[in-house]
Amino acid sequence: MVARVSVTDYEGTVVFDSFVRPTCVHPVSDYRTPETGLQPAHLAAAPPFAQVQAHVCALLRGKIAVGHALWDFLAATGLRHATRATRDVAAYVPFRRRLRCGRQLPPLPVLVNRLMGRNIALGHEHPLENARAALDLFRSVEQTWEASIDAGSWPCTLPPVAYAEYFT
Repeated sequence: MVARVSVTDYEGTVVFDSFVRPTCVHPVSDYRTPETGLQPAHLAAAPPFAQVQAHVCALLRGKIAVGHALWDFLAATGLRHATRATRDVAAYVPFRRRLRCGRQLPPLPVLVNRLMGRNIALGHEHPLENARAALDLFRSVEQTWEASIDAGSWPCTLPPVAYAEYFT
């Protein structure tokens, strides 16, 4: 279930940041407040899922989506996005090789710490901090990443097969 959606532009400026009202079909059984920082009041007055989903869909249309484990975001929001228009730092092969994580998915805080010497997610996970951290990682290798794509190779591992329906 989606509790909050945060979208920034290329510079990390907030474009959209909203909590999401839980659906009646899936009531919240545990807010996991120590990990998420979420409180019942955050979601009670939030816009409904369909409204947030439509807004985010419009924001992403025709844009390159940068993030970490984008398949989780797409699945949770029920959105589809062009594979060629995704830049997923969790799947970027040079990062994975550098960390020697093999087939394991490197968590965003580990990527940011080991590759940029910075700590994130101290206290609880924050979507805007995560979005900005993923952008910082992408921008640190953007020219190499884009040159690889322009040369006809894809520098990322494929998303898990179970998430293929979210990529076009």
